[in-house]
Amino acid sequence: MVSPAKSISRLVLAAALSVSLVARPTLVAAQERETLIRDTEIEEILHKDADPILRAAGINPANVQIALIGSKELNAFAAPGVMGINTGLILQTKDPNELQGVMAHEVGHLAAGHSFRSGEMSRAGMRPFLLTMGLGVLAALAGSGDAAVGLMGSAGYFGTLGAIGYSREQEARADQAGATLLEKAGLSGKGLADFFDNFRYQEVFDEARRYKYFRDHPLSSDRIDALETRVKAQSHYSETDSPLAMAEHAIMKAKLDGFISPQEAIVKYSETDKSYPARYARAIAYYQMKEPDKALRMIDALLQEQPNNPYLWELKGQVLFEFGRAPEAEGPQRRSVQLKPEAPLLHVNLGQTLIALDDKAKVEEGVAELKKALTEENDNAEAWRLLAQAYDKQGKDGLARLATAEYEYNIGDMTQARVFAMRAREKLPKDTPDWRRATDIVLVSKPSKDDLQQLAREGAISRSQAQVR
Repeated sequence: MVSPAKSISRLVLAAALSVSLVARPTLVAAQERETLIRDTEIEEILHKDADPILRAAGINPANVQIALIGSKELNAFAAPGVMGINTGLILQTKDPNELQGVMAHEVGHLAAGHSFRSGEMSRAGMRPFLLTMGLGVLAALAGSGDAAVGLMGSAGYFGTLGAIGYSREQEARADQAGATLLEKAGLSGKGLADFFDNFRYQEVFDEARRYKYFRDHPLSSDRIDALETRVKAQSHYSETDSPLAMAEHAIMKAKLDGFISPQEAIVKYSETDKSYPARYARAIAYYQMKEPDKALRMIDALLQEQPNNPYLWELKGQVLFEFGRAPEAEGPQRRSVQLKPEAPLLHVNLGQTLIALDDKAKVEEGVAELKKALTEENDNAEAWRLLAQAYDKQGKDGLARLATAEYEYNIGDMTQARVFAMRAREKLPKDTPDWRRATDIVLVSKPSKDDLQQLAREGAISRSQAQVR
């Protein structure tokens, strides 16, 4: 992996907006910055919570990306193709039903066609970047820059959410829509009412003292009372979370606590607590506190109990790799992929480890693992960056430059994407698929007049196309 500072050197907005949800070049505490996080285990849990609600709204869950946002702020949103959840909100929910209630409320906004607005802004978008491989980003969110290896990118468009605001009338309508969706999904609306009731006191705060979520989503006692009356009358009100859902919610919160606030997690999840979430949180916290041997002993003890848990193997491999023990990391990374072969991020982890080894066969295998990940997530910028490293190691200059162009394109740096794509074209055999792909990147990355004339001279585009552009 590379250093975080090198990973987050660039930022691009897909629209000229001032928004709060952006990645920053300086790694500081989660409470001061917001960034996007990737973690297979947490995304899977969030999808289990969200998917019944999305289906109830007539939305195919497969078409919705879960955006996990590292921030202490309570916030969530739903926009076409994406649902965003702040880590701060997850940690404030007592159970899955409360989290599902918030999700249903946000999908209710989407179902009701409520506009995104900042003033009268109706639509905007940004290319998120630097989603992380695994949970490496969370180390950075905790302010541990040198432990935050793995701050990487995986792009995708979604609405600029820091600018979303709604009226009290829209909030009440979203409450009712959310309650309807929960009932249709066979879920209790109690969590929805309880979550808002937990923050009823925010109504009396002035604007500056409220959580941002309740500035954008204003509360009122009348609204909360009306919601409680509605959900109590629904037939699924008495439904409760399953033991499995409760356990997964506890694991998700413990994992976030361990990565984001390791010092606090050690106290919160004391040695006397022998539950799996508590031991998981402590293992992660020790890893974050640069005590890898202690963390590994705890992870190994957990693996004795759960030998088929891919996320424990992933964590063990991550600890070993990040503390300079790449050869030892290979085994755990392989096991995580064997146990969950459909998870692109686990293939990226294994690919990264393999290309770090001084073995040509391993590097070739690492290339194959990265390509598997890109088959599922073609916009995973970190996979492209690692692939560029691997091709460079193999002496495949043209492919290395093409992979770098893909990386730059997916983090939004069109200038560098164009530069590397042009360099790739010089090294790649003409009219091959890779050469044509490099040409495509040039054409969508603000090519100069000289670039277009060169493409026309080579026959990649017609002279009339070069003049039109």
